[in-house]
Amino acid sequence: MNIYTIIILAALLLEYILGVVSTFLNLKTLNVPLPREFSDIYDNELYKKSQKYTQVRAKFGLIEDTFSIFILLVFWFLGGFNWFDQTVRSFALEPIIDGIVYIGVLLICPSILSLPFSIYSTFVIEERFGFNRTTPKIFIADRFKELMLAILLGVPLLAGTLVIFTYGGEFAWLYCWILVTLFILFIQYIAPTWLMPLFNKFTPLEDGELKQTILSYARDVNFPLEGIFVMDGSKRSTKANAFFTGFGKHKRIAFFDTLVGKYTVQEMLAILAHEIGHYKKKHIQKGMFLSILHSGFMLYLLSIFINNRLLFDAFFMNDLSVYGSLIFFGLLYSPIEYILGIFLKQISRNHEYSADSFAARTTGHPENLVEALKKLSKDNLSHLTPHRMYVFLNYSHPPILERIRSLRKIENQS
Repeated sequence: MNIYTIIILAALLLEYILGVVSTFLNLKTLNVPLPREFSDIYDNELYKKSQKYTQVRAKFGLIEDTFSIFILLVFWFLGGFNWFDQTVRSFALEPIIDGIVYIGVLLICPSILSLPFSIYSTFVIEERFGFNRTTPKIFIADRFKELMLAILLGVPLLAGTLVIFTYGGEFAWLYCWILVTLFILFIQYIAPTWLMPLFNKFTPLEDGELKQTILSYARDVNFPLEGIFVMDGSKRSTKANAFFTGFGKHKRIAFFDTLVGKYTVQEMLAILAHEIGHYKKKHIQKGMFLSILHSGFMLYLLSIFINNRLLFDAFFMNDLSVYGSLIFFGLLYSPIEYILGIFLKQISRNHEYSADSFAARTTGHPENLVEALKKLSKDNLSHLTPHRMYVFLNYSHPPILERIRSLRKIENQS
């Protein structure tokens, strides 16, 4: 084993072990009694159901993660990377085509292997707890659309990256960073109006008390409201949510249709105010900036490891290649990616607190958001008392109980 083998193997195993430990610690918190804050919305039976849901999903996640790392390590140490590289080279294609085929297949195969887990998760676990509304037809159509989008959008980006790093010289990483940045901006631009409607139907919110209340609030906070939509989330799940996406004229706020009718007008307004808070606090732009900055840092490091003989030896490779460098550097970079992911999740949690605060202060009624969060936790069977380590490693949103406590402080200050 050379130094790169040790680093990558240690990183993979450490990440896996941290996941296992944090999951078991999280499962131990299921013994906590129902927090008093939720006593008005949960009964004992529902609370036990939410605990059971957390337990089943956690154990299933451990099985899936164990399978994934097992397959990767077996493929790696049996020389699978080199075997497939020699197979692709035997077709005598152009180097760029070789790279697209090599990377494409290595990315698609894990998706195929994970398909049984996705089917079981959707049609067994989610069905068992009353969430699933996905039909086999919708499930198959979703997978097909995802594959087509990966081909139509991912292949040109991959081809451009391979061309740049093959012929771009010393500043290839910089040229590639420009390409990736343009791609990120392009996806953000087209996602709300072109990509998301491929999977869901977005209907403008109909006239009525809710719409008038929202329009009045938007004027009060000087929010340029181009449109509010209701998304047919119920075609796949009974879970409820809302989100903000896009920028410029293509930004949109969308409510899942599972929210409409079940929540009061003021609760819906509080949820929307939270999403507007993300916009007013520039969370979308900050996230995009960090993503672009991260891609530049990663591409610069990649340029240092292009065709590194020791890195290729770690994967038992006979021949050097740019496309092999992309795959192997990705695995070498995994510990940095993991640490950055934890850092970004912390930023995301801070953004959620900030958006909550904005909603509470601008609507003047923190309790409406509190009640909405309680209902969301009930509708989604959220784990109410997750372990701190599990939250630190995995949560992009703060636990709902922590968000409510923060809102209570704002309420007491007003």
